[in-house]
Amino acid sequence: MRLFYPYAAALLLGGLLTLGYAPFSQWWVVLASLSGFVYLLSKSPLKQVFKLSFAFGLAWFGVGISWVHVSIADFGGIPLIGSVAIMLVLCSYLALFPATAFWTLHRYFPQRLWPLALPFIWLLIEWLRSWLLTGFPWLSLGYSQLSGPLRGWMPIIGEIGVSAFVVLIAGVIACWLPLKTKAFASLLLIAVILISGFALDKYDWVKPTGNSVKIAMVQGNIPQALRWTPEQDLPTMQKYKNMTEDHWDADVIIWPEAAVPKLEPVAADYLHQMDKLAIEHQTGLITGIVNYNFETREAFNNLIGLGLKDAVELPDLTQPLSQYYYGHDNRYAKHHLLPIGEFIPFENWLRGLAPIFDLPMSSFTRGDYQQQNIQAKGHYFAPALCFEIAFPSQIASNLYANTDFIITVSNDAWFGHSHGPAQHLEIAQVRAKEFGLPVLRATNNGITAFIDQRGDIQSRLAQFESAVLVDHIQLVSGKTPYRKLGDLPIWLCAILSFVTALYFTKRSRT
Repeated sequence: MRLFYPYAAALLLGGLLTLGYAPFSQWWVVLASLSGFVYLLSKSPLKQVFKLSFAFGLAWFGVGISWVHVSIADFGGIPLIGSVAIMLVLCSYLALFPATAFWTLHRYFPQRLWPLALPFIWLLIEWLRSWLLTGFPWLSLGYSQLSGPLRGWMPIIGEIGVSAFVVLIAGVIACWLPLKTKAFASLLLIAVILISGFALDKYDWVKPTGNSVKIAMVQGNIPQALRWTPEQDLPTMQKYKNMTEDHWDADVIIWPEAAVPKLEPVAADYLHQMDKLAIEHQTGLITGIVNYNFETREAFNNLIGLGLKDAVELPDLTQPLSQYYYGHDNRYAKHHLLPIGEFIPFENWLRGLAPIFDLPMSSFTRGDYQQQNIQAKGHYFAPALCFEIAFPSQIASNLYANTDFIITVSNDAWFGHSHGPAQHLEIAQVRAKEFGLPVLRATNNGITAFIDQRGDIQSRLAQFESAVLVDHIQLVSGKTPYRKLGDLPIWLCAILSFVTALYFTKRSRT
């Protein structure tokens, strides 16, 4: 029975990590839980480390992304046993990454050097997790610190840098703090990192210009079961038009991902109508729509701009001309496609096995990695569709000198009443904090929110209601260090620390 205790502890400590993320936001739990697990590993033989770390990761992701099961079970058309099996496979795959990181640490470095070696190993493994099979970087440790003192470091070293600090602190608490000779130095190091983060959070890297933009975001609250039902296309389009009618006085109006359910070529008349209305009211309109090119047979998950593109006012025309035409360049095609939802890996094998592998709109073509911003009434919006907001390098590549806002649109109806939408909002907040730009998050059924340049929620809508969120969003000037330098500083520091650990490891063995 005693042999089971370490695995039970690993499962418990891994599951507790979820409390650090939204909607719970208990940042300190992550530091305590991870420190406890590193201490557990320090007392365990090497032959047990991979299995313990796998159990830790399995619980971490099993509890943390349990919201994925909602989409599989409710909309995937798979029996419960099948959906649980898919979740087990997914979480097992993700658990391999922390298991590999901790086994490598335990195998090649003495415990006294773990705090120096772990940040680089962790960053390298997490980079692989964000890249392999298109990447699934959910529950990266840095997101858990948005409500804690480490948030002050995000504009300098980004979320990935904060993740490195988290594992550094965990290593120090587990390996150095128990040693009498290093206890004081350990406490001092932890205090410096936390207190400096708290102090840095008080500094504003970017400044409001004094000018603001009135923006309205429409949350249609269309049930997922009706999203791609042909007979619901016209009612959905009419609903978004009706909800927008009282808000044409806004500078820019934003509809969520695939708000127009018809394919773009088929919806041309409707798009021309909305374009004319927007021009008539001197407004820009940004909406999600699926574009299918019947000639090339390629489908794209798009954001397109309608209405006023430039800031100049048009003459007062009784019948304003539409500026929209099919294929116009004021658009963005999603680059980072969601596996299963937007493309099927190993399609020849998986298509037809189960309804989840044959969902509507699950065969998109990838857009370019770097694209122009969408323009609306003279303002520039850097787009991120759905889970693209979780990839800071891609966001950074699409930020230009004249970018005013980051816009992310999504359809969280897939995840019901789970904690998934709260985690997705938290990720958007971190992007705002990192880059010092307001983030506008428009969703079908929540959580629609305006996030200011500090990563704080300026205003938001409740989930599962049809409503329009209107606010004045400040334009800002300046750039954060992270926007200028990206991940380079934290990688250099992690590599230097790792090389130091290697040096002392080699020296101790010779």
